[in-house]
Amino acid sequence: MKKFKISFVTEQVLKIPISFIYLPTPVNINYIWNFGSMLGVFLIVQILSGLFLSIHYCPNTDLAFSRVSYIIKDVKSGWLIRLVHMNGASFYFIIMYLHIWRRMFYYSFKIGIVWYVGRLILFLSMATAFLGYVLPWGQMSFWGAIVITNLLSAIPYVGQYVVEWVWGGFSINNSTLNRFFSLHFILPLAIIIIVFIHLIVLHFTGSSNPVVSKINIYKVVFYPYFIIKDLVTIIFVIIIFIIINLQNPYMLRDPDNFKMANPIITPTHIKPEWYFLFAYSILRSIPNKLGGVVILFISIFILLLIPLLNINKIKRIKFYPINYYFYWLFINNSIILTWLGGQPIEYPYTRINNVFTFIYFFYYIFSFILNNVFDKIMVK
Repeated sequence: MKKFKISFVTEQVLKIPISFIYLPTPVNINYIWNFGSMLGVFLIVQILSGLFLSIHYCPNTDLAFSRVSYIIKDVKSGWLIRLVHMNGASFYFIIMYLHIWRRMFYYSFKIGIVWYVGRLILFLSMATAFLGYVLPWGQMSFWGAIVITNLLSAIPYVGQYVVEWVWGGFSINNSTLNRFFSLHFILPLAIIIIVFIHLIVLHFTGSSNPVVSKINIYKVVFYPYFIIKDLVTIIFVIIIFIIINLQNPYMLRDPDNFKMANPIITPTHIKPEWYFLFAYSILRSIPNKLGGVVILFISIFILLLIPLLNINKIKRIKFYPINYYFYWLFINNSIILTWLGGQPIEYPYTRINNVFTFIYFFYYIFSFILNNVFDKIMVK
């Protein structure tokens, strides 16, 4: 039985390259179905650029910051590799969020197993990005790591022990940086494996399309029609990526990270990278530490509940009038939460933060449950 399972998995992995040619694909899918292929390209870019950076990097609290500076100033084309890896993470998450929002708009999450595997990729990517943000050992990296790891201390009874176990001591030290570097290097390998599983599952279920998630619709082979469509969008995004790297590479960076980590001087406003700011806003909206941590994790892991929360049989949000407006409210709300996460913790931002945090959860609760009932009544 074991031999059969191993040979079956191996057979499916070997079928992936062939599926790029012969995979039956709905003829009516548009360019926003190309986010998955773009994510694959940027994942490869991140792994390769990270590999070259690791050759010169040293995970030591006394040397890490100076080694990053050495890579930028003295290694041939090191500045470019560093910028590609740094901004590649931002592009990866931009495309990841767009990919998720597209699936939510077209109700592609009804293909449950593909959705769950994709969310696992998201969670691992977020963990990898956090670990990588600490490695340059800049001022914001250091204090951001302290704030985020200290969230574990909210765990009743054993919280402080868990934090010290993660740190490898009583504060963030050389052991912490070493283990963060090791995990940052290993987790992308796990992501690659799960990406292959994602592709295998997608091969079984087939792609969704703008009309409905599952239907016997006219299909054509993936090659050459959709390979060309993927290449067009990939080339377009790569051109934008190159322009940003060469013209304004630090537009999404925090100025405090140009300073070496100093445990004595606390930055005026500690904040994580921009792609975590929406969750950081939700965390700050709850005055209780344990409550804030719980709400933070719920705000991310609630994505796993979307297929269960949605009970309507209608497959597309445009056929679902109330949810259509709530969806765009949710998108704008997420963008505003990201902006609020970068603002000081003071009035009026704290009050506004509470309002938009409520709207964030309101969308999941009411839009996917109560509005299903209202729309059924309206249809009748």
